[in-house]
Amino acid sequence: MASSSQDLSRYFKKGAEVEISSDDEGFRGSWFAGTVVRPPKSFKNVSAKVLVEYKTLMQDEKGKRPLREELKLVQLRPPPPRENRRSFKSSEDVDAYYNDGWWEGIVTEVLKNGEYSVFFRCSREQLSFKAADLRLHREWVHGKWVPPLERPSNGAVGADEKVPPSTEAKADNDNLRTQALNHVGADNEVIEHNFNPGEVVEVSTDEEGFEGSWFGATVIEHLSKGRYLIEYHDLKDDDDDDSKLLREEVDANHLRPRPPDVAMLDRFGVREQVDAFYNDGWWKGVVSKVLHNDKYSVYFESTDEEMKFNHSKLRVHQEWINSKWIVPHKVPHL
Repeated sequence: MASSSQDLSRYFKKGAEVEISSDDEGFRGSWFAGTVVRPPKSFKNVSAKVLVEYKTLMQDEKGKRPLREELKLVQLRPPPPRENRRSFKSSEDVDAYYNDGWWEGIVTEVLKNGEYSVFFRCSREQLSFKAADLRLHREWVHGKWVPPLERPSNGAVGADEKVPPSTEAKADNDNLRTQALNHVGADNEVIEHNFNPGEVVEVSTDEEGFEGSWFGATVIEHLSKGRYLIEYHDLKDDDDDDSKLLREEVDANHLRPRPPDVAMLDRFGVREQVDAFYNDGWWKGVVSKVLHNDKYSVYFESTDEEMKFNHSKLRVHQEWINSKWIVPHKVPHL
């Protein structure tokens, strides 16, 4: 979000074009184009309500009435100007235009036909996209794009470029939404990992406010249909007076092995992707400042917060994709 109410009023006035995020299950990590219909009464509170109209989502089956919603100010951001990005690298964070919006993912492979395999963390899908349907993933932090926008050689950014058409996936879109672990082509196979009783794992959740977090646990039992009974290492059972560790049934989509130890860095740098240990779990963030006495400021996109951590509370961020660990690229210059 922008750094002051004056900046916010400039970006989110009536008629302003915006991108809209959602907290609804199945839509986290996505951004949809829209327009501000009614700005908030006050820009001092990020929870203030804004009436927006979507450009690509409709509220009727005939597709003639654009969907309108009243959302929190913190769910909006200006649309990033489109850039003449020609190519992407493996393990680079990107947004892919899919199902009428931009979805956050990571490039897992550069294909021979010039397309890219992109893995989506939230849905566990992996699909192929042309370069024209991808953009470098950016975060709107204190009124600036991180990483900053790249400009072509003529110095102009294509702000008026039209929204690209929806990408044609290699299978039916509706089916892919509900079957995240489908095999969607030889180059896009999602490999499942079987977890064994006693194995130390990390667990994610779809609950609001916990996006991007992982909690340590141990597998107790492999249940039917890809579900597991796990016991958390640090979370207690509220129904048992905090005397027992919490046990839950979870599906394989929300499990991963414990990340391997990466050689401890003497010092993290600005723009490095890290996990920060906070509130009994590991939370994905980006180092925004290097402070004195082995401390760092870390920015969390999921909550739009910036917090300070000791070096000992940070670790190198890694992604578990197709039963392999991948270290994402460092975020380019601020």
